[in-house]
Amino acid sequence: MSELQTALPTDTWVKATWEEYLQQIEQPGYEQAKGYYLDGWMRIEMLPVGFDHGRDHSTISFGVYLFSVLKGIPLTVLVNCSFRRQGKKEFQPDLAYYIGARAKLIPNGTNIVDLDRYGPPDLVIEIGKTTIVDDRTVKRTLYEEAGIAEYWAVDVEQINIYAFEMIERGSRRIDQSKCLPGLIIGVLEQALRLSREQDQSQVGNWLMIQFR
Repeated sequence: MSELQTALPTDTWVKATWEEYLQQIEQPGYEQAKGYYLDGWMRIEMLPVGFDHGRDHSTISFGVYLFSVLKGIPLTVLVNCSFRRQGKKEFQPDLAYYIGARAKLIPNGTNIVDLDRYGPPDLVIEIGKTTIVDDRTVKRTLYEEAGIAEYWAVDVEQINIYAFEMIERGSRRIDQSKCLPGLIIGVLEQALRLSREQDQSQVGNWLMIQFR
């Protein structure tokens, strides 16, 4: 691939063709970047992940995993995986889940997940501190159009989880997961609050009691 003549701005949405998006995201130095593309607009996130983001990422990931194990729900979790509909859409969420009968859908050896071939994940989660407004708005629209069944935007600073069930022509807030029946969003929010005062083993023990 040829070297970029002028790099487009990062950490904001900018107008770009699909080819311009690919040219930038595939350049050296962008290996750790997260890329998003929707309807002729792209966003490449280059900001480093801080402690608060990393802690809440771990807590949410563990909570979903523990609930699924205890309830016997088949699950495959993908961290920062790329999902692409060639020429139209791309997203790299913090966490993505294929659930139930779809848990073993993606074969070994897959790099970027082809949405036209495998379909979108059932649940997508974004952990946001500086990006939370974007996570709750533009990215939510991206996930609505991509056919995601359920989307959570986790607000690190306010300790809130904005959980949405995708419906025809939009989405609506939910208090309990539809993809993971019985999982109450408020329990995970409380786990996030506890993580400010307790270590993750203590939080994990508390979650185990709640889920049992």
